[in-house]
Amino acid sequence: MRGLVGNRLPRFTREQSELIKGAFDFIGLNYYSANYADNLPPSNGFNNSYNTDARANLTGARNGIPIGPQAGSSWLYIYPQGFRELLLYVKKTYGNPTIYITENGIDEVNNKILPLQEALKDDTRIEYYQKHLLSVLSVIRDGANVKGYFAWSLLDNFEWANGYTVRFGLNFVDYNDGAKRYPKNSARWFKKFLQK
Repeated sequence: MRGLVGNRLPRFTREQSELIKGAFDFIGLNYYSANYADNLPPSNGFNNSYNTDARANLTGARNGIPIGPQAGSSWLYIYPQGFRELLLYVKKTYGNPTIYITENGIDEVNNKILPLQEALKDDTRIEYYQKHLLSVLSVIRDGANVKGYFAWSLLDNFEWANGYTVRFGLNFVDYNDGAKRYPKNSARWFKKFLQK
């Protein structure tokens, strides 16, 4: 890491390193998708930055075959197995710390002409949550110390660079009618799931 990041990486004294070593209460993980990664060797004029430090070429497809079905965003593929692999990696690599899943979810394209009753039908989101929660259950049964899970997101929202073009919410927000909110099928599914 020091070789790639250089002097942009902060330096700690030995005493500071000892103070922070193991000084966390839990690890919070966001997981949405997975990618294939390939080495990206440096080239002439290579610009070192946060976006290039990993020296990795990430892609959602290999040999033209996607890692899983694509969601609303171009970067988001449905791959629950990657969630399991990530949680097991953290368990093994970091001594089985307490883990909270701080975000996990999928988006869909915001189709502005879709009637409200159709927009509330989000079966892909239900399947996504069902399979990802099964992955969480699987790693808990394998001894991982997962203590909490937060679905992303409660409501449709303004999504970073995508604005209002995608919807992540369990609840539909009507941006054209005073931001009224309507539970999607996934919200109803989640309610039943939590009552079991």
